[in-house]
Amino acid sequence: MGASFDSQYIVRFDDYIEDHHDRVGGKNASLGTMLHAGLPVPPGFAVTTDAYATLRDHPDLVTFVADAIGGLTEDDTEGLRRASRAVRERIEAVPVADDIDTAIRTAYAELSRRCGVDDVPVAVRSSATAEDLPATSFAGQQDTYLWVRGGENVVTHVRRCWSSLFTDRAMAYRLHTGYAHTLISMSVGVQKMVEPTAAGVAFTLNPSDGDRSQIAIDASWGFGEAVASGEVTPDNFLVDKVMFEIVSRTVSPKTVEYRLTGDCVERVAVDGDRSTRCCLSDAQVKAVAALAKHAERYYGSPQDIEWAIDRHLPDGDAVVLLQSRPETVWSNKPRRSVAEPQQGLLDSIVSTLISPIHTRDKSPTVEE
Repeated sequence: MGASFDSQYIVRFDDYIEDHHDRVGGKNASLGTMLHAGLPVPPGFAVTTDAYATLRDHPDLVTFVADAIGGLTEDDTEGLRRASRAVRERIEAVPVADDIDTAIRTAYAELSRRCGVDDVPVAVRSSATAEDLPATSFAGQQDTYLWVRGGENVVTHVRRCWSSLFTDRAMAYRLHTGYAHTLISMSVGVQKMVEPTAAGVAFTLNPSDGDRSQIAIDASWGFGEAVASGEVTPDNFLVDKVMFEIVSRTVSPKTVEYRLTGDCVERVAVDGDRSTRCCLSDAQVKAVAALAKHAERYYGSPQDIEWAIDRHLPDGDAVVLLQSRPETVWSNKPRRSVAEPQQGLLDSIVSTLISPIHTRDKSPTVEE
C-alpha cells in the first residue's frame, strides 16, 4: 500500500474513515467501508466534494444555473431538457482548477502503478451526497462512465459526472421532493475496472416478500448495466441463508449484454443458445451469496449489493463487490416480535440463526 494523499481533493478507498463520509458521498463511503470489512473490492479513490465546491461556488456559474432553472416545474419536460443541456455544457466548459487537476492525475497515476498497468482502465462514477437519504432516492440519477483510460480522460469524465447533477431527470426529482438544487453536492469515484463474465445484484432478503432467511441474486452476461437498466430479464436465484442451498432458480432469455470491445463497452446481442444458458455456476451463485451475507453481518442490516465475476481472477476468488447499500423497502417495515403468540418456536430459532451480527456501534449511511 502506498502513502496516503495529503490533498483535500482525494481520499483513497484504502484510507477511508467515517469522518470522510460527508466529503465522499454514500457510494464511495460504501467502497471504503467494504474494504475495511475484508470484502473484495477493486481499488480506487474518491474525488471529494471539496473539488465540486469550487464549481458550486463559482459566481458566474451560480448565476447562470439560477437563471436557467428558475421557474421550472417538475412536469415541464421540454423546459427541463433544455435547461439540462445548457447547464451541463456550461459546467463542462469551466476549466478544472490546477491543484484539483494535479491531484486527480497524481492519484490516477498512483492507482495505475499499484495495478501494474499503464493507464489502468477505470470506472468514473458519481457519488452524490443526497443519494439514498432516508426519505428520498437520488441513487442512479447521475452518470457513470466505464473503461476510461489516461489522466486527461479521467479529469474530463470527473467533470461530466459533476454536470450530471443537472440531468433533466435529477432536476425533476429534486423539484418533486422539494430538495434545493444548491444543497446537493458531488463526489466522484475512480475505480479499477472489472471485466466481468457476468454481473448483477443481490439482496440479503427475498425482495418479493421480505423473507430474511433467503438471499436473492439477479445475474446476466457481461457488465451489470443490462440488469440495472432493465434491458434484460436476468437469471434469478434464491439461496437459503442458513443451509446455503439454492432453493430456487429461474433462467431467462438474456438477449443483450454489455461487454468490452477493444477499449469500449458496447451493447451487443447475445449469440445463439448462450442467451438461454444459465450465466452462473452453482459455485458462483453460492460465492455471491456468501459475500452478500458477509456484508450484511458487517453492516448489521439487510443489504442491496452490486457484484461481478472478474474474468481475470481465479475461479475461487473471481467474485468482486462493486457496491453495498442498505435495502430500503422491507427493512423499513416493522418486524414482528418473537414474543408474538402467532410465531412458532421454529420461526424463533430461524430468526435467531439469520439475524445479522452487529460488529460496529454505528454503521455509516451508504448507498449505489
